[in-house]
Amino acid sequence: MDTLLILGTMIAAGYVLGELVSKIGLPRISGYIITGLLLNPNVSGIVPASFVETTDAITQLALALLTFAVGGTLAFGPLRELGKKILLIAFGEAQLSALLVTLGCLATFPFLLPKTGPFATTIVPLAVLLGSLASPTDPSATLAVIHQYKAKGLVSFSIMASAAVDDALGILNFSFGTMIATILVAHTGGGASAFVEPLIAIGGALVVGVGAGLLFHFVPHLLRAETDGLLITLLIGLLALAYGVSSLLGLDQLLATMSMGIVVVNFGRHRDRIFRLVEDYVEPLVFVLFFVISGMLLDFAVLWTYFPLVLLFVAFRSAGKLGGAYLGARLGRASDAVRKYTGWGLIPQGGIVIGLALILKQDPTFAGLSTILLNVVIGATVIHELIGPLTAKMALVKSGDISLRTKGGQN
Repeated sequence: MDTLLILGTMIAAGYVLGELVSKIGLPRISGYIITGLLLNPNVSGIVPASFVETTDAITQLALALLTFAVGGTLAFGPLRELGKKILLIAFGEAQLSALLVTLGCLATFPFLLPKTGPFATTIVPLAVLLGSLASPTDPSATLAVIHQYKAKGLVSFSIMASAAVDDALGILNFSFGTMIATILVAHTGGGASAFVEPLIAIGGALVVGVGAGLLFHFVPHLLRAETDGLLITLLIGLLALAYGVSSLLGLDQLLATMSMGIVVVNFGRHRDRIFRLVEDYVEPLVFVLFFVISGMLLDFAVLWTYFPLVLLFVAFRSAGKLGGAYLGARLGRASDAVRKYTGWGLIPQGGIVIGLALILKQDPTFAGLSTILLNVVIGATVIHELIGPLTAKMALVKSGDISLRTKGGQN
């Protein structure tokens, strides 16, 4: 099947199904994933498996854009204004989710995966990686509920602000988790190199990201090339360079592209303009391709085999979100409503976490684990995106952020 015909089918079908599911109150990404499932080589056979195996470049560029956008949420001024309450809530729910998923996997996987392999080289790395993937939140589903019902109040604000911060924490957790898992799987531990190499990977990535961000600040002005189209062109080029250089040098690609976003949002000459352009004109196409490919990569046989792992991941992660948000809000002396209900709006998960799992699938070090990880994450994403809007609406109603007048969705 012709490559352009496949891409056209993916984009058109993804767009149509995304809009159809949005009409019944589901996030658009649910429609994109369904499209991928329908085009899955193991389901319809419309798209050959050989095409799916060559989509790494698309997913990597999509990840670069997504992590750049995450970095763009970390403007220093608003973070200072948010204060310690939001930072404590975000830190609590992100880190407790990671901890509970890791410990829960360590406790249950020896019984659920008795034939996977040695505990230290399979169960432990799998638990660490799944734990690191538990932190990020997908705020789009909750944001849709907030907009639909015109929710306004401290709980709504706390949910969205915490979600912006916990994605960044999730990327950091993933970077450290991947390094730990690599040491365990590849047996590269021992000596000072086990500690020095990760520091070089992180420090070098920050240098690359900061450099790319400064180039985006100065180059358009020096060349007097500041139209919308040229800014997007330069941005995509610099993101691809930052990601590619980091890969070539063995640095952390995601930290590089995220740190570029941090530099642009805090020091960029066109910061408001470029993030608006990305959100309005780049992200829609990226999301369609990204989630359709994710659905095409799903292996139903593996998903069915490891479905108990999906349920455990959802359960432990949800407990971490609820408990961590409560503890963080209590330490920050937030109101009772914020303590009780913020965590319920942080259940949805998608976007970035699927991308992180795809990175692992592309790494030969995790060849024995990445298929399990990817299928668990995609399966959990479907569950999270289905129940997330319901829990978010419940929390916003009970907290009073959704008034009785608009509870029925009337505008």
